[in-house]
Amino acid sequence: MKEDLRSKIDAARNNRQENQALVKKLKRSKPKNLDDQVHGMHHKAFETIDCLECANCCKTTSPTFYERDIDRLARHLKMKPSVFIEQYLVIDEDGDYVYPEAPCPFLDHENYCMVYDSRPTACREYPHTDRKRFHQILNLSLKNTEICPAVAGIFEKLRENY
Repeated sequence: MKEDLRSKIDAARNNRQENQALVKKLKRSKPKNLDDQVHGMHHKAFETIDCLECANCCKTTSPTFYERDIDRLARHLKMKPSVFIEQYLVIDEDGDYVYPEAPCPFLDHENYCMVYDSRPTACREYPHTDRKRFHQILNLSLKNTEICPAVAGIFEKLRENY
């Protein structure tokens, strides 16, 4: 991972308490323009951040798999869903299907996803900072500040604004 991306994640770890306080404040106040602000920050962040230079999400976490994700990936890999589950997934403490360990088994050595067109919904939507009702996923986004440099940068800007 490039040093500037790593430094954003390190800064988020160092600012964990401030980010937690920000989340509490945003949950309490529910700013009406929060979605617009975060969406603008999201687009600006991804003008400068290339996920292929990072792939920290794929290297350190596992997406949650819905049944449709399992079916889509199994079809892509030309296997039965039950075989895909047996070969690639476990059930976590929340009862969700996930990979048993990181990195993602479909991440190649150049940070490309080998199943990109069939990837799970959680991967398609990551880091979720462009979705509506951002205040509903503040806790998830807080966790993502320590995984994704784009989210870390968004939280830096939000702390400046709030």
